[in-house]
Amino acid sequence: MMNETVLVTGANGFLAMRLIKQLLTNGYHVRATLRSLAKKETVLAAFKANNVTNINQLEFVQADLTKDDGWHAAMHGVTYVMSVAAPVFVNGAMASEKVAQTAVDGTLRILKAAQASEVKRMVMTANLGAVGFSNKDPKHITTESDWTNSNEPGLSIYEKSKLIAEKSAWDYFKQTNSQLEFVTVNAGAMLGPSLDNHVSGSFGIIKNFFDGGLKAIPKIDVNIVDVRDVVDIEIRAMETSQAAGKRFLAVEDNPISMPQLVSVIKENRPQLAPKLPTKTVPSWLIRLGAPFNKQAQEGRLLLDINHHVSNHRAKEILGWQPISRNEDAILTAVDSMLTAGLIK
Repeated sequence: MMNETVLVTGANGFLAMRLIKQLLTNGYHVRATLRSLAKKETVLAAFKANNVTNINQLEFVQADLTKDDGWHAAMHGVTYVMSVAAPVFVNGAMASEKVAQTAVDGTLRILKAAQASEVKRMVMTANLGAVGFSNKDPKHITTESDWTNSNEPGLSIYEKSKLIAEKSAWDYFKQTNSQLEFVTVNAGAMLGPSLDNHVSGSFGIIKNFFDGGLKAIPKIDVNIVDVRDVVDIEIRAMETSQAAGKRFLAVEDNPISMPQLVSVIKENRPQLAPKLPTKTVPSWLIRLGAPFNKQAQEGRLLLDINHHVSNHRAKEILGWQPISRNEDAILTAVDSMLTAGLIK
């Protein structure tokens, strides 16, 4: 294990930094990609501030998921690829017509480079939105065998792009005789502690309650997961031979409702309570607004789907047990946001 090199894409991301930290702690050599090597010092500063061990076993290379340059060199001598970065932002903005194709191109670019370099296994960070967002049957528990309909009304641009990119990867393996092993880890809304001021898009769930984005609390359930649990599942998915060719759902044991989420913050961080909304928004109002408002349409989808999601496969095949609970994931995220100045 000590001689094996793991390539991690998008090294300055919220999940990628945690993943690199754990891989180094476990004794792996890590090669980390950045779109610009100018970001290298920021990542190293965060690692030093968090007393990350074995930093001498970390190297950085420049590679951009929207370009071919650098990927074959980045893969040289690599045993495992952890595909974490998602190239869904086009020039800093989400240009809807370009997002899905950009995500597909980036996924296939890294996959083909890994295959050409005879990498053993690629683990892709995928999204729960690609799995369970068309399950409206209250009796059907969502598992890895489910797929979201890519034309599902209310599916966000980000979720749709991740869905189409993941599908394109599985389709590629069906159509070729690739020796590369492929695994996806489909994560719920990712919270938990950040190693620096960089947080995931899922932190918007909490931020919306503080910055006026949501003035009342919708009675919507959400499946969250702590970033530390995603890291644990991804490394197990990389190392466990039986994981090849499978998807794994990374979610806490139970969903949590938005009113419960707000209550957790109020009870445990009482100084923030005055900043949080006290009223709930009736579900009928969200449904009423759905035909006219994109946010309401996304809200209606979250109201309609079954949030009972099974994480059994990760426990059974990977031997994973949750490190965190919903409450820990929420409160450590809140603390990270306070540190980063994201909650005023």
